[in-house]
Amino acid sequence: MPAPAYNAGIRLLPNAVTVLALCAGLSAVYFALSGRFELCTAAVGAAALCDALDGRLARLLDASTRIGAELDSLADLVSFGVAPALVLYIWALEGSRFGWIVALVFAVCMALRLARFNTLIDVEDEYPFTKEFFVGVPAPAAALSAGLPLYLTLHFGPGWWSAPLLVGLWAMAVAALMVSRLPTLSFKTVRVPQKYIAPLLVLVGIAAALLITAPFLGLAIVAVLYLGLIPYSGYLHRWLTRHPEAWGVPVRERRAVARAARSARRLGLRSPLRRRVAGRASAMARAVRRFGDDPAGAIQRRTPNGRAPGPAQVPRNRLRLGLRRVRRR
Repeated sequence: MPAPAYNAGIRLLPNAVTVLALCAGLSAVYFALSGRFELCTAAVGAAALCDALDGRLARLLDASTRIGAELDSLADLVSFGVAPALVLYIWALEGSRFGWIVALVFAVCMALRLARFNTLIDVEDEYPFTKEFFVGVPAPAAALSAGLPLYLTLHFGPGWWSAPLLVGLWAMAVAALMVSRLPTLSFKTVRVPQKYIAPLLVLVGIAAALLITAPFLGLAIVAVLYLGLIPYSGYLHRWLTRHPEAWGVPVRERRAVARAARSARRLGLRSPLRRRVAGRASAMARAVRRFGDDPAGAIQRRTPNGRAPGPAQVPRNRLRLGLRRVRRR
């Protein structure tokens, strides 16, 4: 079925949404200069919403272009790197001796994170499940997490969480998470099973009510929950690396694979590791190249004292290569 034809105005819609995200990020700095920090949070949130929409619109309208990708990265740098750094500096770090250094480090780490993301797009995935994870904390989540002290201050008032030293250390910690190699979940690949749609809609309604009645407390809870998912993301990535039998399985069916793996461990069985098989095949190939058609030709080698290896050494050589002695009848 041919793709629907859209006129040029509709195809420019994703780039227009990206420009709106850029304007929202710059508006956050403008509101910070006016001392209206609650509007700063709303502006960064609007930029995050536009960032979530522009890519989906480009794929839906078949309007993905190279200039759109570059514009999206520049908008993310301004909206989630420069704008949060300046907002935190104007709010709590302006009177600090090292406040500007913190702002610079946060913006530079955001630029490095986006540059690495752009370079990894064209790199072949090491594992089939790589697209389910980000490398480091993504840009919108980093901007959301960096504003946690500001959310608490706007909801509860000044406290120990608004101390300049703590705000600076927190911004540096989030910047380190951005450029780290920690795997974090990519919610773009999440597929909700049919039976969980209704409970999920109820949770969405509760979250919306919380954001309407206590928006800054809701943002703080969302930031804490996201950061709490990072250890689970690392565990899931390690588990998938060790269980190749789950690579081609849909996400909703991996729980059954995990139960089967636990049952196999209780029974003393080993999981079918592809790397172990590949390593054994590589050892056989090296032996064939070295000794010809007889991989057990290690018999012809000399020991360090100049003598030929005895019969007792032959089984060990065969075991190293994964060979078994054939019993003659």
